[in-house]
Amino acid sequence: MKLSKNIAYFAWITASLFYAYQYILRVMPNIMLNDIIQQFHISPVVFGQFAGVYYIGYAAMHLPIGILLDRIGPRKVMTGCILLTVIGLLPIVFATHWVYPMVGRALIGIGSSAAILGTFKIIRITFTAQRFTRMLSLSVTIGLIGAIYGGGPVSYLCHTLGYKTVVVLFALLGLALAIVTYLFVPNIEPTQSENIWTDVKTVLKNQKVILICVAAGLMVGPLEGFADVWGSSFLQQVYGFPSKTASYLPSIIFIGMCFGAPFLSLIAERTGRYLDVIIGAGAIMLMTFLLLILQVLNVETISVGFLVVGVCCAYQILAIYKASTYVPEHVAGLTTAVTNMLIMSFGYAFHSGIGALIDLYGGIQSTRAFTYGIGLIPLTLAIGTFIFVLVACQDKKKPANHGL
Repeated sequence: MKLSKNIAYFAWITASLFYAYQYILRVMPNIMLNDIIQQFHISPVVFGQFAGVYYIGYAAMHLPIGILLDRIGPRKVMTGCILLTVIGLLPIVFATHWVYPMVGRALIGIGSSAAILGTFKIIRITFTAQRFTRMLSLSVTIGLIGAIYGGGPVSYLCHTLGYKTVVVLFALLGLALAIVTYLFVPNIEPTQSENIWTDVKTVLKNQKVILICVAAGLMVGPLEGFADVWGSSFLQQVYGFPSKTASYLPSIIFIGMCFGAPFLSLIAERTGRYLDVIIGAGAIMLMTFLLLILQVLNVETISVGFLVVGVCCAYQILAIYKASTYVPEHVAGLTTAVTNMLIMSFGYAFHSGIGALIDLYGGIQSTRAFTYGIGLIPLTLAIGTFIFVLVACQDKKKPANHGL
């Protein structure tokens, strides 16, 4: 699709800003945990379900929205999805019954799934193939900056203006972004795929792909369980850090991931040992979180540790690529979408599992409860890393039959 240079860049930055916007909405419960619990009189386990239902909506709509982007075009699909996230924010401010914020959080997840998929689509239709990797890496950086600014700065705004006012401001920001998206994002000619469901079955029946999805999903705890929601409250309760410090520290994980995406990819590409890099990243995250729950770290060592954990969280990129090497080339692109969908679905399990453990062992005022809750993360990291070790051993005996 031929577009002028200015329009191409404006469409790309609009899609990238949507990616950043949804990242802020994803981590927002981390900042508003106590306010939401007090407003709706809910338990930590229910709050964990609230935070995690985002990932149910996100994962469930990954394939349908991917198909709609091909058949309808990014302008209408992305605009509609941004409006869904705006609608999803409103129950936090106006609802009195808890079911509505739960539904709203699911809507935010559904709408957010169009952010990364829409960014992929915009880059492909507005830039040459040679520039795809460069533009995508910049989009990911912009998105992670959104995650970073979903920490300390948003926490400051909540304390200054009140969390309901902040929610309204982000709803208005989303409305403005939807208007800009509809006006400036280009559309495409509809495409049809006669064999889409056959291709999906081909991917889902591949045991190696599913095994990698499960292993990678078990390792998302540091990002989707800790940094997204429970990190700030854990640091306040267990380490006694002030709110500002506790809100900022988990954001360092996202900073580390900004560097980790190109760094881990470079190492894996140069050595060709993708699984070994993933295993190393899992081992480093495991050791860091064991030290964290043992309470032997301070602000400085936590900062360094979270930066390293963030770098290691980029293992997801390598896992998604590695999964695509186990299938025929014509479904490699679909495999990346399915893999990302299945990995992200583990976010709900982490939020709900951590919340359930905290509730079981004494609630959000208990240091012991938070220690047990966050202790779920190193446990699943150990299991996920071990599964990758098994896959690596199998690969050494029998290499993959397909490659990109």
